[in-house]
Amino acid sequence: MQKRSYFALIALALAAIGLIASADEIENKAQFFDSFRWTDEDPDFGGFSGLELSNDGTGFYAISDRGFIAQGKLIRDKDDGKIKSVDGFRPVFLKNPKGKRLYSYWDDAEGLAIGPSGKIFISFEGIHRVWQYDTPDANAIVIPQHPDFDGMQNNSSLEVLAVDADGTLYTLPERSGVLTRPFPVYRFKNGKWDQPFGIPRKPPFLPVGGDFGPDGKFYLLERHLQGIFGFKTRVRRFTFTDDAVTEEETLLESGTGTHDNLEGIAVWADKAGRIRITMLSDDNYKAFQRTEFVEYTLKE
Repeated sequence: MQKRSYFALIALALAAIGLIASADEIENKAQFFDSFRWTDEDPDFGGFSGLELSNDGTGFYAISDRGFIAQGKLIRDKDDGKIKSVDGFRPVFLKNPKGKRLYSYWDDAEGLAIGPSGKIFISFEGIHRVWQYDTPDANAIVIPQHPDFDGMQNNSSLEVLAVDADGTLYTLPERSGVLTRPFPVYRFKNGKWDQPFGIPRKPPFLPVGGDFGPDGKFYLLERHLQGIFGFKTRVRRFTFTDDAVTEEETLLESGTGTHDNLEGIAVWADKAGRIRITMLSDDNYKAFQRTEFVEYTLKE
């Protein structure tokens, strides 16, 4: 192929990406604040799929597909609050109930939630389950599992995990089985699971993370892979009642390729009282992807 033809194809591809991204942009209620690329020399670094932040948006826990939980601190600018650096990458590999490190097919950690008492809950794919940890280095505590978990689709099960202010735990799978079927929401309360309601499925996005904000509402992070052009991100917000989901809002829908593979989400209030949505990407341990913190604020 002649060089000018090659470069013409590249130009056309870049133009296509730009057109897709601009066409995808919508009027978002959430406003982009900043992003920060996180790097580390540790060979285990990466694969982050769940995120929890402290109330002031600095301390964090993140879990990886390789079965570890990492603890660190976000160093923020004292004036504008933007992330300037990340202090420490300290991975702690998760254990099973017998104190042994998790191995292949058991170690695919996807969802992370920390309750009001400090107990840590992690949802897993592969062997579909939710386990409890008193501390990151403690042995896993087995909790009862909903019978639906065993029949869930491989690599598409319990991606989302969140706990509300009362300590009630919620999870839902990445796929519902049918495009028109809501995503079933499973609730763990008083030592028992039930499945009280579902969240409307709106293709092509699939859920990958969730958190309850300081407003008591549930924030759902969703993504869609637009082929070679990259990922799209969507965040929807809901009110959960005892037996229903109400007040659905779409807060954010990004253009294709605007961000990487965002999977972890934490919702908190900054010093100005604004709700801030912090997300973390899963690089899938691929050189062409990146680990990044991305933050949006609400215009409310």
